Amino acid sequence: MKPRYFRDRSEAGRQLAAKLRTYANRSDVIVLALPRGGVPVAYEVARALGAPLDVFVVRKLGVPGYEELAMGAVATGGVRVLNEDVVQGLHIPDYVIDAVAAWEQQELARREQVYRGDRPQPDVRDRTVILVDDGLATGATMLAAVRALRQQQPAQIVVAVPTASPETCAQMKTEADEVVCPITPQPFYSVGLWYENFSQTTDEKVRELLARSLSAVPSV
Repeated sequence: MKPRYFRDRSEAGRQLAAKLRTYANRSDVIVLALPRGGVPVAYEVARALGAPLDVFVVRKLGVPGYEELAMGAVATGGVRVLNEDVVQGLHIPDYVIDAVAAWEQQELARREQVYRGDRPQPDVRDRTVILVDDGLATGATMLAAVRALRQQQPAQIVVAVPTASPETCAQMKTEADEVVCPITPQPFYSVGLWYENFSQTTDEKVRELLARSLSAVPSV
């Protein structure tokens, strides 16, 4: 039986925040969470750093019939990122990509509305963005998020997660400006294995934490 490193996502966020102290109380820093599981982690990080919190919604574009295989992703801000190796290797035509992207863009817009309501998307240009999730197994979603966010021209992208596989952590370092990951177990198996409580985060919980953070730290 493998030991659990974190009681829950909130505790994981507090441990992660301790590794990010150099970013505390800086006006250029914003914390963006990958919903839903990343939000309770990011809430603790943002609170400890005195930084605003928001979500960065990413939807994977699965290959039709093999949905677990990502041919790309769409993300907050109308950004589309394609995995050219998969697209070219499987000879996936543009009309298929467009159809899947249109469907996922609808779901992304729905989630944006649920989580953000009428609040505008944060302007990340020239800012230091700390991208947070509850852990990384393959890292496909976080990779898409980093590439999509890069198109919005932030000054720096910091990927921060409580735990990840060593291989994924190493890969992420080739894409992000900095990667902060306190625990990289080997073998890794899955993110949830390292939490005592890894119950699903609800949309209601996401909205609650975002509202609580917004009232504590005004967006800048």
